[in-house]
Amino acid sequence: MAEHPSSSSDDPESTISSTPSPSDSTLPPLTSTELAALRPALTAHHTHSIHPKQCTSILAQRIHAPRSTVWSIIRRFDKPQTYKHFIKSCSVSPDFTISVGSKRDVTVISGLPAATSTERLDILDDGSFVFGFSIIGGEHRLSNYRSVTTVHEIEEGVVVVLESYVVDVPEGNSVEDTRLFADTVVKLNLQKLAAVAAAVARDNGAGK
Repeated sequence: MAEHPSSSSDDPESTISSTPSPSDSTLPPLTSTELAALRPALTAHHTHSIHPKQCTSILAQRIHAPRSTVWSIIRRFDKPQTYKHFIKSCSVSPDFTISVGSKRDVTVISGLPAATSTERLDILDDGSFVFGFSIIGGEHRLSNYRSVTTVHEIEEGVVVVLESYVVDVPEGNSVEDTRLFADTVVKLNLQKLAAVAAAVARDNGAGK
């Protein structure tokens, strides 16, 4: 079942650019053939309008596991620590259900420029394998962060996960520094997702 938040219109005069579909050289490890096949998804889910003092990026991760296995990990909004580095704990309300509008409170491990993060589930589409969330509070440097993650089967037992985001550039920081920090976090999370999903697939006898 697909769930999406109610639509809201942004001020068109404050929108300065949109994320173009990436070229072959900007989205490793995809081949040109794979990238061409994924362009409809890139256009539909990973093209973001951005405002002044924001930056955006997209990363890809190849995972040797069935799509259902990878998706079962990603969609657990209440269990981000399963594959996300730097998360110490996650708490939800007693009546929590995984549905659009649900919230979670995340505690970040020490040593990072962050302490806590309050996050909201914005997109959950089990039919199309689309997941999105935004950061709406907490003590961190990722102000107005929102991301979209999609899962695509490219061959039996092999998927590509695409994750894109938009985030404010903090005062005194450059776009390049902000993107480097966010890209590093997302990249490490996707690498751990690949390892966790592959291990689950092996345990289930579905891995290759």
